[in-house]
Amino acid sequence: MSDPVHITFQPLGETVKVQKGTPLIDVLHEYGVEFPCGGKGSCGTCKVKLLGGNMETGTQEAEKLRKLRYPKNYRLACYCKATSDITLEVSQFEHIILADNSEFNFKPQEGAGIAVDLGTTTIVAQLVDLQNGSIIDSVSDVNPQAKFGADLISRIESCLNGKQVDLQKLIREKIGEMIQRMLAKHPIHLVKVVLVGNTVMQHLFCSLDVQPLSMYPFESPNLGTKIFTASELGWEIQPDVTIKFNASIGSFVGSDILAGIAATKMAEQEAYSILIDLGTNGEIVVGNREKIICASTAAGPAFEGAKISQGMRATTGAISSIEFAGEDLSCHVIGNVESRGICGSALIDIMAILLEQQKIGMFGEIESGYQEVKITNNVNLIQQDIREFQLAKAAVATGVQLLLNRLQISMDDVEKIYIAGGFGNFLNLKNVIRTGLIEAPEEKIHKLGNTALIGAKMFLFEEEAEIQRILDLTTHISLESDPAFQDIYIEKMMLV
Repeated sequence: MSDPVHITFQPLGETVKVQKGTPLIDVLHEYGVEFPCGGKGSCGTCKVKLLGGNMETGTQEAEKLRKLRYPKNYRLACYCKATSDITLEVSQFEHIILADNSEFNFKPQEGAGIAVDLGTTTIVAQLVDLQNGSIIDSVSDVNPQAKFGADLISRIESCLNGKQVDLQKLIREKIGEMIQRMLAKHPIHLVKVVLVGNTVMQHLFCSLDVQPLSMYPFESPNLGTKIFTASELGWEIQPDVTIKFNASIGSFVGSDILAGIAATKMAEQEAYSILIDLGTNGEIVVGNREKIICASTAAGPAFEGAKISQGMRATTGAISSIEFAGEDLSCHVIGNVESRGICGSALIDIMAILLEQQKIGMFGEIESGYQEVKITNNVNLIQQDIREFQLAKAAVATGVQLLLNRLQISMDDVEKIYIAGGFGNFLNLKNVIRTGLIEAPEEKIHKLGNTALIGAKMFLFEEEAEIQRILDLTTHISLESDPAFQDIYIEKMMLV
């Protein structure tokens, strides 16, 4: 194990200890920093300013910096590793970055706001200066409701068994603590808090009846925007702060996807685009400024590590990417430590490699006859993991096809495909295509990271009428009710 080094992030004023040689991308994505080009160094939005310490630049990075005309004390985080104690200013926190790499135009306001992405697995909150749109602070934490189950269905079952008050208390207390943590460091006048999340998270936070979400057709009558006071939530902040949980779209498609639609500007474009969120509850959106349709799929758990024998989210110790180098597998482990498990991006990589080497068949069977594939000394892929990948891959591919069919368009009519989700920074697009997860040319696919958080920050400035316009434009459909669902799903299960 290598020696630890310290990284201090400004303006957050936070110092983290990591293993020497840890890539910055491993650390920064935990703070809501986006890598729109997928860490290729082409967009330049992951630039950081070196305030203290030393980070050498390689030839490729130096050339990129020269082309982007950045000063000598700037670095591109996607190229850099922490080899000594350093202090960095995170440039992306200067303003809100949109999914298309542009800036969000807004009307300046007094005070500060907090945007919260309440995910099934992870919660991210950012403190935003409403005068200039800069991010003052950013915190993330694990959703404590995980003790009641990693997936939404498990948590709904817990609620039906009398535990909903416990789940509500856990999440309200956690977000309140995260907010207080930021405000303690930054004595600024907070005026509003905006929360987004999937429909189940909305219902658990807002104390709404989850029973309608436990049975077909999984539609709740309580999808609208909910407004709270600090005292109602038990938060020790100024009593006049406006706290809003944005409206869900339908079924399991929540305000996190509404925020993603805003972040991609899908509702403003004439050309068709697709948004695929590979989170715990996989959601798919297809449309343009005329019409948007969306659906949820049973895809997310595998891509977030759930139901995979040694699966885990994209945190320290997770294998995040795998390449075949010479005769061996080469694995990148987040945090530059011993591997403890595998996250969704690496699951896609190993499946693509096994397919390319013809070590698994079209039905997912391991050709060697063994029940597992060795990845590292600590991590193996078992037959059931391959089956879980097939189910998740088929769910996404089927969802995309059915939504295209519903709009009577083909993939040729789609200009851009946006991939959102926590592990998007680590995805190898060639492997995404090779496994059949997304059946489109690579040049159409754009990795965006946390579009829910980007949209939530936008909602701090947006008028309610504009948010309602997106809602009115968007229709949720049930994939399972489509007559072609079963046939297409079985077809997409195949690995060819």
